[in-house]
Amino acid sequence: MNTNTRIYGYLRASTHEQDASRAKKELLRFVEGMGLQIACWFEENESGAQLHRPELFRLLNVAMAGDIILVEQVDRISRLNTDDWEKLKYLIGHKGLKIVSLDLPTSYQFMSSTDAFTERMLAALNGMMLDMLAAIARKDYEDRRRRQAQGVQKAKQEGKYKGRPINKILHQNIKGLLMEGKSYSQIENLIGCSRHTISKVSKSMKAAK
Repeated sequence: MNTNTRIYGYLRASTHEQDASRAKKELLRFVEGMGLQIACWFEENESGAQLHRPELFRLLNVAMAGDIILVEQVDRISRLNTDDWEKLKYLIGHKGLKIVSLDLPTSYQFMSSTDAFTERMLAALNGMMLDMLAAIARKDYEDRRRRQAQGVQKAKQEGKYKGRPINKILHQNIKGLLMEGKSYSQIENLIGCSRHTISKVSKSMKAAK
């Protein structure tokens, strides 16, 4: 790996805060075991099934050719439909970035120096593996959504459905930023939530007045 190469840790935030902390520890253990360090962390709040991810695009803006995006699992970036996955792959490839994932051992070689031929071979192999894992991740996501929808339908029929629980901490943070006069775009960039969520909090604040 080139001495100028920077490693960026990309995390998917969870409603269970310990999950993100655990993933961060795993990534740190991985790079420190190689005598390397992570230049910066990017923690996302948006769904992994959406291409619109403020933190990922912030990472893409600051990263330079040869830099590495380090993730715990491929599905942290690949749980997209086919068109969106192709768009994201193009953006990453166009910038000359590399994806290293703890669940994809073939990607580990990007963390060490290789000659140009070996690097091209690794990139081709890694690309095929990424596509395969992306397809698996998307299918798993769609299967879980289908089972969830079936469960909701059954609960509604039985009169037991209570709706999706509110992320109180996220809503409180949004409320505080709105009260400070921050714009929707500023809030999106600061905490990585969707405009829909901000709008929802804003409406609830107005209704409470």
